[in-house]
Amino acid sequence: MSKIEKSWYQSKSWLTFLLLPLSGLFWALSTLRCWSFKVGLSKTFRAHVPVIVVGNIGIGGNGKTPFVLWLVPFLRSLGLEVAVISRGYGSKAPYYPFLVTPDSSVGEAGDEPFLLAARLDCPVVIGADRRASCELINKRYNVDVIISDDGLQHYQMHRDIELCIVDAQRRFGNGCLIPAGPLRELPSRLKNVDLLIENGGNAPLSYTLAQTGIYQVCNNQRTEQYPLQGVAISAIGNPQRFENSLRELGISITDTQHFRDHHAYSIEDFKAHTNQAIFMTEKDAVKCHAFANDNWYYLRVDAKPSDALQSSIKQILKQKEIYHGI
Repeated sequence: MSKIEKSWYQSKSWLTFLLLPLSGLFWALSTLRCWSFKVGLSKTFRAHVPVIVVGNIGIGGNGKTPFVLWLVPFLRSLGLEVAVISRGYGSKAPYYPFLVTPDSSVGEAGDEPFLLAARLDCPVVIGADRRASCELINKRYNVDVIISDDGLQHYQMHRDIELCIVDAQRRFGNGCLIPAGPLRELPSRLKNVDLLIENGGNAPLSYTLAQTGIYQVCNNQRTEQYPLQGVAISAIGNPQRFENSLRELGISITDTQHFRDHHAYSIEDFKAHTNQAIFMTEKDAVKCHAFANDNWYYLRVDAKPSDALQSSIKQILKQKEIYHGI
């Protein structure tokens, strides 16, 4: 994490105030862009089926991916066929839109889309042009709803439901826009979303990230036989949450190493820890499977939503006439 990123979650400092003019410029440009869509100067598109956006107003580390991993099977349990679209940050696909399949590489797909495709039994399409992604789904699949993993600020795409994820601990950091703070939009934007959902905390509309096992990176097999000390290595938005989860399992962390979110790992990144057990997240693990040692492990977590959140999602699906069940 860079010095600037660390300042986002601390009291305002000289660095914050130094960057505020750039945040003002960011606010002006983003406000102008948003206004252009509202008044029709910039054109929007509507997909052939309803779109649910799972996003946030800040940068990274809010826990969207585990929530999407829960939301897709939840919608399918209601009888809805689902597809997922994502920008595919960090992907190097041969073309776009790109359908992520079990035969795709993590390099082609990007870490989060690869994980989504590996865990979910539904189409996952990546590409910056979300209209093209929706059109590809329309041509190849018969679905009832599309989930956009991120894209709250992608105003070109009409959305039927907006679900905004907020980290209950870090929330909005210092409350400033990029680059003085972590926000892409001001907190006032939350008045317009359909549901504000906390990752952690005690809010009625919330979910927790439950630990669901330690797995070996080399074979993706769950194991009960793992060391109780090792190095925690991660390239995620909020590594402290991951490291605290390891400690809750009784694992003593002898050292930590943090890379930028979506970092493309190579074996060189691990040379300083050759003889030590390594613990990482599932998102990290998908990028290390090809060269992992036997003593590399990842912690799997799954979203556990409150009853109130599940009921609220059902209710809003009915209001939007996406779901007609009991």
